[in-house]
Amino acid sequence: MPHQIGDIADRRSRVSPEGHTVHRLANAFTAAFVGHIVHASSPQGRFADGAATLDGLRLDHAEAWGKQMFLRFAGPVWLRVHLGLYGNWRFAGSGLEGIGRRGRAAADEDGPPAPRGAVRLRLSTATHTADLSGPTACELLSDAGKAAATSELGPDPLRPDAKPARAWEMIHASRTAIGQLLMRQDCIAGIGNIYRAELLFRARIEPHKPGRELTRPQWDALWRDTRALLRDGVRDGAIITTRPKDRPPGTPVVGKRMRKDARSYVAHREGEPCRICGNPVRAEAMAGRQLYWCPVCQTA
Repeated sequence: MPHQIGDIADRRSRVSPEGHTVHRLANAFTAAFVGHIVHASSPQGRFADGAATLDGLRLDHAEAWGKQMFLRFAGPVWLRVHLGLYGNWRFAGSGLEGIGRRGRAAADEDGPPAPRGAVRLRLSTATHTADLSGPTACELLSDAGKAAATSELGPDPLRPDAKPARAWEMIHASRTAIGQLLMRQDCIAGIGNIYRAELLFRARIEPHKPGRELTRPQWDALWRDTRALLRDGVRDGAIITTRPKDRPPGTPVVGKRMRKDARSYVAHREGEPCRICGNPVRAEAMAGRQLYWCPVCQTA
């Protein structure tokens, strides 16, 4: 039996993985699959034609853009994957410890493991296997199709080619609440519900504030903090947004060892005391998702 070395499936709740997770998955493909001929199959059968196209091709490149991952195979042909609420990757093979949420890693001691569950796509090399289950999107694209898909996405703060001015133009012209705009993937790609709440708290910005009322200095600081927190997420494999001085005594400084109740300021802390002012954290529905904020601290 393969020895379990890491778990990236979030079984506590079903939320779309945020941008740092998808970048970690792209890094895993870069490390273990890029440069290798890949055998592709669809154990579930729902992606049989696509798998037949990919079978025997070399994987040349892996990249993330927000919550979506793009794998480029020789040809060229692109595989676009969006995990959505229920998708995950399950990896087998050495060297993939601690990838992050939304998959499972195991040492490949006795050959590739049997597919578990409804596996949409299996990608295999001589040393590694990656099984994709339950994605919202799994499709093949040409170069033009890939360009069209990414053109609909806002700048990804983790990408070196990100253009924050595009996001600022949308925000500066909008009457929509900044708390809604940050969740729009055509505004900023990769921010989900937790980062939305934490970024606005750290900036002390009132989440109902119309985007057009945000000042340029506020936006510039928000973008810098977004990049920093997402980079920390890639490094740590977890969303940790609290500053050391605001954590309970004895909390580990970084990494997954940190107590979950010490990682955030307001996200999932409805009714609990704000770490800064002590007043209860509030929550309400905004655009179909739960918004968390402190009405005392967030007035800017």
